[in-house]
Amino acid sequence: MRNFRDLINSDGVYVFDGAIGTMLYSKGVYINRCYDELNLTAPDLVREVHEEYVKAGAEIIQTNTFGATHHKLSQFGLESSLRDINVSAARLARDAAGDKIFVAGAISSLGLRIEPYGATSFDEAKAMFKAQAEALLEGGVDLFILETFSDLSEIKNAIAAIKEHCDLPIVAQMTVQMDGNSSFGTAPE
Repeated sequence: MRNFRDLINSDGVYVFDGAIGTMLYSKGVYINRCYDELNLTAPDLVREVHEEYVKAGAEIIQTNTFGATHHKLSQFGLESSLRDINVSAARLARDAAGDKIFVAGAISSLGLRIEPYGATSFDEAKAMFKAQAEALLEGGVDLFILETFSDLSEIKNAIAAIKEHCDLPIVAQMTVQMDGNSSFGTAPE
C-alpha cells in the first residue's frame, strides 16, 4: 500500500470519489432513511457504490459515514450502533478499495452548536469526534476527511480528537459563504 503522505507530497492530481448519499439515492434509498445505517443493513449496496467509484477512476474513496455521529444517529434511534456503523463503513470501503486505493474516514460537523454558539461543550464535542474516529480507525482507514464544517473551532476540535489517537493524515474542509466567511460570520484561518 502506498503512503498517503507520499501521494500529497508529489506533484500529481488525485481523484476522490463523489457523493455517496447521492449514489444511494439514485439506487432507490430515499432521504427519510439513515444512509449510515446501510453499512449494517445493506452492506452490498454500499460496497457497490464504492466499487463504482473505484471503477470510474477514484484514487481515494470516502467511508459512508457523513452522518455517523452520535447526535445525527440519535435522530434515528441508532446512537448505540455508532461504533458498528463506522467500523463496518471503513471495512466496506477497504474491501472495495483493495490495496491500491486510499480509504478516507469521513467525519462531518456534529450537527450541534458548540460553545460559545450553543450548549455543547468543547469536551463533549471532542468525545463525540473521538468515538467516531476510533471506530473508523479500527475499520482500517488510511486518512480522515473532515467535511462541511462551518465553525472553525469545531473543525479544530475534530482535528485535535483525531490527533490524540493516531498520526494519520487529515483533509480538513470548511464550508464558506460568498463573502469568504463561515455561516457564523467568522473568517477561516
